[in-house]
Amino acid sequence: MSLISRGVASVPWQLYKGDARLSDHPLLSLLHNPNPHQGISRFMEALTSYLLLAGNVYVEAVMSEEEPLELYLLRPDRVRVIPGASGVPEAYEYTLGGRAVRISVDPFDGKSRVRHIRTFHPLHDWYGMSPIEAAAHAIDQHNAVAGHNLSLLQNGGRPSGALQVNSGEGDILSEEQRARLRQELKDAYEGSRNAGRVLVLEGNFEWKEMGLSPKDLDFIEGKNLSAREIAQVYGVPSMLVGVPGESTFSNYKEARYHLWEDTILPHLEMIKGELNQWLVPFFGTNLLLDYDTESIPALAPKREALWGKIEQASFLTVNEKRELVGYPPLPEGNSF
Repeated sequence: MSLISRGVASVPWQLYKGDARLSDHPLLSLLHNPNPHQGISRFMEALTSYLLLAGNVYVEAVMSEEEPLELYLLRPDRVRVIPGASGVPEAYEYTLGGRAVRISVDPFDGKSRVRHIRTFHPLHDWYGMSPIEAAAHAIDQHNAVAGHNLSLLQNGGRPSGALQVNSGEGDILSEEQRARLRQELKDAYEGSRNAGRVLVLEGNFEWKEMGLSPKDLDFIEGKNLSAREIAQVYGVPSMLVGVPGESTFSNYKEARYHLWEDTILPHLEMIKGELNQWLVPFFGTNLLLDYDTESIPALAPKREALWGKIEQASFLTVNEKRELVGYPPLPEGNSF
């Protein structure tokens, strides 16, 4: 999750008015300094993290008369959507310390100073589905394996066993003797501090192993399998989260490229669409907010391949090639 949120936070944003790129605008100032406590990187990282954890994120704009002055993220667990009769939320209710604040929504156009960004949920009309719901079984399995391994280490790396009393005349233990023997074994041999101590038995006793070894149960591979499933739910190649496998430099480059192409860029597109629909209209018309893909190092192979194809296209003029890669035309560039 942190790979995705940090990736989204690292991408710079740009503002266009028509075809012209703006370098100075109140909207850009607001994005770079959304509130006194966060810059744009921390704001985008928190926004993406809320979306990946809860499936919902709520952005509140502190308004002046016409334009937003600050942007804040509301914790999803504190916000409740008040359903409306027309398919648009009637309001958003934010609760903190037993005090609830209701932020209204225009019933005609759905405008509000709170923007609800959510993932798709097939079974709910008002809330998004958290990826954790899809990965719940894999997460439980991963935690169970980690808990088992911890318990095994705390027990000196030995599975549990049984102390068997061989039947014979006078060998039956009373409840008091049984409890005292159990407590003495626990004090003397359980725990990591007692690992490796020699077990001394008196009388007609025999120790029987009851559990399978970690090798037999293959817990490590089970943990890796769970980690792969969790990574797949979030769209992260497993080698990027430390799961053993082929990790040559070439494969690592490919994994980073696919993380950006298949996961981070779609999240950026979602955020861009939401901001252009909700935030940008507060600042006027004919404005478009976009992110700069040219600054993403992981996408450099894609740009190099595109530039190579354009350079080798003999049917394009110099200015047509320059336009395709984002450069202005030259006076003498209309020749092949």
